[in-house]
Amino acid sequence: MNFNQKELVKSTVPILKTNGTDLTKYFYRRMFKDHPELKNIFNMSNQASGKQQHALAGAVLAYAEHIENPEVLINVLKSIGNKHVSLNISPEQYDIVGFHLISSIKEVLGDTATDDLIEAWTQAYNELAQIMISIEEGLYQSNLKKSGGWKGWRAFIIADIVEESSEVKSFYLKPKDQDLIGDYLPGQYLSVKLFVPELGHEQVRQYSLSSAFNPEYYRISVKKEQNNSNSPDGIVSNLLHGKDKGDEIWVSAPSGVFHTSFATDHPLVLISGGIGITPLLSMLETNKNSLQENPTVWVHSCRNEKVHAFKEHINVLNKDSQWLTTHVFYETLSEKENTSVKEGRIDLSELKDEVLIDNAKYYICGPEVFIKVQYNSLINLGVAQEDILYEEFGPQLLHFN
Repeated sequence: MNFNQKELVKSTVPILKTNGTDLTKYFYRRMFKDHPELKNIFNMSNQASGKQQHALAGAVLAYAEHIENPEVLINVLKSIGNKHVSLNISPEQYDIVGFHLISSIKEVLGDTATDDLIEAWTQAYNELAQIMISIEEGLYQSNLKKSGGWKGWRAFIIADIVEESSEVKSFYLKPKDQDLIGDYLPGQYLSVKLFVPELGHEQVRQYSLSSAFNPEYYRISVKKEQNNSNSPDGIVSNLLHGKDKGDEIWVSAPSGVFHTSFATDHPLVLISGGIGITPLLSMLETNKNSLQENPTVWVHSCRNEKVHAFKEHINVLNKDSQWLTTHVFYETLSEKENTSVKEGRIDLSELKDEVLIDNAKYYICGPEVFIKVQYNSLINLGVAQEDILYEEFGPQLLHFN
């Protein structure tokens, strides 16, 4: 891109700030009309809620604002690239998205979309697409080179199902071909693909691997999303909860940028809300299995005892481990429950003497509001921004780092 083209892209920033979501809503309607097969890839629940449109609008705006130096967005682009690899996105699909995005810009902006502006955005998109294709090809090749790794979708059999709470089940997945499976970094996720009869097409969801790596199986732990006024039933989670041992599902290779290493030398502070426990449990088990057993503080909150997944497992680890300190919070606490559980929500300022550890890394996972509260609490306690990592399930709407 030349200087003038970059200036033209930057000139659209005010429009994107006020009308970006309208543009992306139009874009998705246009693309799905011409390519309904893409509904097999995109999360249609996030489409219905508007989260996906909002996330895309934010991404387009961020790219326009940093068009002179898109490398500052590299961490975000790597996260998106990992998600795309888990969905088996191909370079050809970038052509489809590009055509409909540029067409949408032209049609939504109308007379203000000059030929020069459209050409500038075409160049901008093509450069971004090449960056993403390069990132993703590197990830695909890395998976293929790994012992037990693969590209695309692979059939797995549900070898076992374990109830972890009133709304969470763990699924133990073994490859149908009985071949090796690739290892993963603690905190990463799998994509699971199921056919949804009521939609008439497939849907893909990402679920964190909830244990340290075991060469015999992958384990994911899934919350069954119940209907309420704010959130519709989780289509795929409900389908999974209806599965039986022996059933077959399709799985892509482990992926994700939210993780620790196999043998990190940092103390860990793991802060989770609800089903956000899953990637942090993988980190905790890996820390134990590494025999390095770095000092670890486990802080978890959920609604009540009935929905508290892995309670006994964490209690056993805590009882036998000098390196582990745990703090558990229930929103509602019955009188008969163990007094070691605290009532209310997490307040890190009250735990500062335990969570403020030299050289520690802080990992947060949970709902959007939960992440915001805990992240800001850590910043207010003086924790450096680069030492805080977080995972937001669903479209990435939070950008602190």
